[in-house]
Amino acid sequence: MRINHNIPALRALHQLNKTNTVLDKTMQKLSSGLRINCAADDAAGLAISQKMDTQVRGLHQANRNAMDGISLIQTAEGALNEVHAMLQRIRELAVQVSNGTYDSTDRRAVNDEVVQLQNEIQRISDHIEFNERKLLNGEIDRRAFPDNEGVVKIISLSDTVSPGSYSIEVTADATKATITGA
Repeated sequence: MRINHNIPALRALHQLNKTNTVLDKTMQKLSSGLRINCAADDAAGLAISQKMDTQVRGLHQANRNAMDGISLIQTAEGALNEVHAMLQRIRELAVQVSNGTYDSTDRRAVNDEVVQLQNEIQRISDHIEFNERKLLNGEIDRRAFPDNEGVVKIISLSDTVSPGSYSIEVTADATKATITGA
């Protein structure tokens, strides 16, 4: 048995493999445009880069969350503006009918309009949504806010309002008005 070997050829092959490895790394850096492609390039730099990338992604998500929150508030604000206009109309009707010049038919017509406005307010409250979540009917039961240290706290609120009578304290004098119905 005879074994042939060519030491200079083996050394040349070894050098060629090393050169190809360096060439592959260089091509990878050139094609990706990044200085660090793997931990072997710069382990500390990669760790810092990954940490910064995580922070940037977190900030992008926080920005998207803030935009969603703004959209939610704008949706609710639009609905509340409509409700406000209806409440103003109810107040106008109450003042209008309180002057004593209307007969029972007129008062009944005004009362019918008030009932329609109340029904519309209830409809808005029951149906205004953002991202399939009802906004004005008490369905949203959690609130998140940052505390003084910047830590986000989440609080849960009761999602039910007990039926019954509620009182409202009026701080300004009003003209006498009475509306019955609904």
